[in-house]
Amino acid sequence: MKHLEGMLKADALKGKTYIVTGGGTGLGKSMTRYFLELGANVVISSRKLDVLQKTAEELEAETGGKVLAVQCDVRNYAEVEKMLADTLARFGQVDGLLNNAAGNFISPTERLSNKAFDVIVDIVLKGSYNCTLALGKHWIAAKQTNKTVLSIVTTYAWTGSAYVVPSACAKAGVLAMTRSLAVEWAKYGIRMNAIAPGPFPTKGAWDRLVPGEFRERFDLVKQVPLRRAGEHQELANLAAYLMSDYSAYMNGEVVTIDGGEWLQGAGEFNLFEDVTSEQWDMVEKMVRSAKSE
Repeated sequence: MKHLEGMLKADALKGKTYIVTGGGTGLGKSMTRYFLELGANVVISSRKLDVLQKTAEELEAETGGKVLAVQCDVRNYAEVEKMLADTLARFGQVDGLLNNAAGNFISPTERLSNKAFDVIVDIVLKGSYNCTLALGKHWIAAKQTNKTVLSIVTTYAWTGSAYVVPSACAKAGVLAMTRSLAVEWAKYGIRMNAIAPGPFPTKGAWDRLVPGEFRERFDLVKQVPLRRAGEHQELANLAAYLMSDYSAYMNGEVVTIDGGEWLQGAGEFNLFEDVTSEQWDMVEKMVRSAKSE
């Protein structure tokens, strides 16, 4: 099954150094693994140093690549600057940033406190612009070109979504930043792109987002026309391509990888998918009858 295999040449990212926020677990870890397999050095960051160090040891053993674990709260600009300094001290350069750190929960908005809003918006939006600003300033001041920033957003960044309003607001802001800076910073040799993933189950995060009985009652996979969730390698393939020099003409784009999920919900008559063949026969007879009257 090709979609479970790596897509790029083995040395596609050789000599590159990337920072991956939220790189210690879940999708961040999966993307980091593939970057390493392709020859890149990777700096992974989050607030939990013990988790990062365990992941770094595991991925170095698996891939033979080099991983630097840096404790960093992306909401704090001073910590982001230190992460950059640590990266330069270890690897001498940084070629790309993957804004992956995120937080989310499902709740009626009227049940949320302003602090709950702050937590999500600060991690997703503030964290992304803190990292993007720090890296951008460094690259521009040093007159370094051929750099890239990739951000993980979501399809409801442009459609909106009930019950995840803080996340929708934050992700929309990240998408706006991506498209805005794609124009403003292109002259400096900095590309900006985003990925909007559909359901890609991860241990822990998936349980928190769709807990217990809700998972069976509201099976998100049923909303995907392909009737399956995404595989981590599929997302890693896309991320590696967008971070690599192969995508040198991609700038300001958001690439959706969701099996058609958001389009399933967008079409006004898509609910007719549940109509049986026999019911369609009845509909056809009713239409013909109406025409003959």
